[in-house]
Formats: sequence, C-alpha cells, structure tokens
Amino acid sequence: MKSQNLSTVTEFQLLGFQNLLEWQTLLFIIFLSIYFLTVTGNIVIIVVVSQDQRLHSPMYTFLKHLSFLEIWYTSTIVPLLLATLVSQGQAISFHACIAQLYFFVFLGATECFLLAVMAYDRYLAICSPLHYSFLMSPEICTKLVAISWLTGVGTGFLPSLMVSRLDFCGPNQINHFFCDLPPLMQLSCSSVYVTEMVIFILSIAVLCICFILTLVSYVFIVSSILRIPSASGRMKTFSTCGSHLAVVTIYYGTMISMYVRPSAHLSPDINKIVSVFYTVITPLLNPVIYSLRNKDFKDALRKVMRRNCGIYGVRMKENLFIR
Repeated sequence: MKSQNLSTVTEFQLLGFQNLLEWQTLLFIIFLSIYFLTVTGNIVIIVVVSQDQRLHSPMYTFLKHLSFLEIWYTSTIVPLLLATLVSQGQAISFHACIAQLYFFVFLGATECFLLAVMAYDRYLAICSPLHYSFLMSPEICTKLVAISWLTGVGTGFLPSLMVSRLDFCGPNQINHFFCDLPPLMQLSCSSVYVTEMVIFILSIAVLCICFILTLVSYVFIVSSILRIPSASGRMKTFSTCGSHLAVVTIYYGTMISMYVRPSAHLSPDINKIVSVFYTVITPLLNPVIYSLRNKDFKDALRKVMRRNCGIYGVRMKENLFIR
C-alpha cells in the first residue's frame, strides 16, 4: 500500500532566542556585525585572489571557493536569525523550511570536503614539495573542487527528502533559529527512527571521515615541520597550521556533537549555542585565519587596493578637468 504524507502543518514558527528577550537588541547588533564582516571579508578574498596573478595557485583556488561557499552558507542562516530577533519569532513555510535545510546540509557538506582537500593540498606542499606541481596540477585542482561541490549537492538531497516525507501534525514551533534536523524531527508525529539512523550514518560518512582525513594530513604536516632546522621557520609554520587546525576543530567538533549522536537530545538552548559556532563564528574566522594572517595575501591586498585607488584617483582628476 502506498504511504501518504499526513502532515497538516503548512508553516513553522522559528522561536530563535525568545528565552533571552532582554538581550534581543544586543544579539541583533552582534550577529549583524558578524554577518557584515563575514560577507565583506570573503568578498575581499575572492576579489584579491581573482585580480592578483601571484595568487593563482591551487591553495588560493581552494580558498576562493571556500570564501564563495561561506558567503552563501552564512546567508542561508543569519538573515533568518536576524528576523527572529527583530520580530521575536519568524514564520517560515514548510517548503521554505525544507529548502533552507537542503542548502544548509549541501553547503555544510561541501565545506567539509573543501577543508579536507585544502589540508591535503598543504600536506603535499609541505611534505612533498618536489612533486607538488605534478600531484596538484591545475587539472587535478579543478577536479577536486568539482568533486567537492557535486558531492555536497548530492549529500543534501537525502536528509531533506526524508524529513519532507515525515508527518507534522502540530505543534509547529521550532525551538531554534533555523530549520535544523534535530528540532524538526522532534516535531514529527510519525516514527523518525529510520530517518535518524540514515542521518547518523551520513553524518559519520561526511563529518568523521573528512575530519579524520584532515587530522591525518595535519599530523604529517606537523611531523614534517619538526624536521625544519630553523627555529623561526618552525614557529612561523606552526603558528599558521595551528590556527588552521583550531578553526577546523571548532567546525568539525561542534558539527559532530550535533549530528553524530542518534537518540541523544541536548537541551534546545545548548543546541542553539553549539549551532552558532558552525553557522556564524567559523564563517567569520575562515577569512581571518586563511588569508589575513598570510603575508602573500596581505601583500596582494595592498597591491590591489593601491591599483584600484589609483584608478579611482585618475578618474576623479579627469572628471574635475572636464568640469
């Protein structure tokens, strides 16, 4: 017999941070500022990497794609979060909720793959410098980027499809600031065991495997750094890799704590705090850690700014001369 979707809920109500009513204005200012800095920082990375020929290398190609992804990733979540703070709750249709869930999973999975690929790229550059140009050729770089995006696109379909086929009979209040998997499944009036187990297995396959691959790459990198004879060289490389690893650990750690735990439910307030780290904080940290602490990128940024300011100055003089 063909199963039917018995949902009567046509829209959900995102509650956001309603338990912190006296902090709504301050939270709005903080999250709006972080969102502005995140989008601006990642746009700057894309522009600088695109305009400076010296940065047309695999490392910066991956970084440009990561920045592009972060803009859309944070834009999938934060504008709706800001809306919940302004209106003390935000209505969202069932289909819009499923669409947000899909893009969240798709972009989050793609970020996992890109971070693993970027760690592998650094492993090759530091541990096999003589073979780097061959092992990470432009063609291989393009293929790795394409695989990351296409795998992410496919990863988002299964959880979204399974959640969309659950029955939602009411209530319709999601105690969260976006349509996340755990609070949505808690609202379902049908059995979520199969959906929960599939998401659990998928989370292990994506999060844990990518995290292990990233971690293994950094273990080999650290091992190679320890053989650098220069103490200053070791400290400089350790500083950069340590920062990268810290951001990666925050991202993977919070994501794993949320999704690799079947039948275990943290309190809604803890869920929200943990979610802030991987939806708001890490998209801000990535441009800072991966580029603004990088000497080559900072030199390229100054060069692009001087060139653009020079062009703007010439145009201003031409306009004054014409007048």
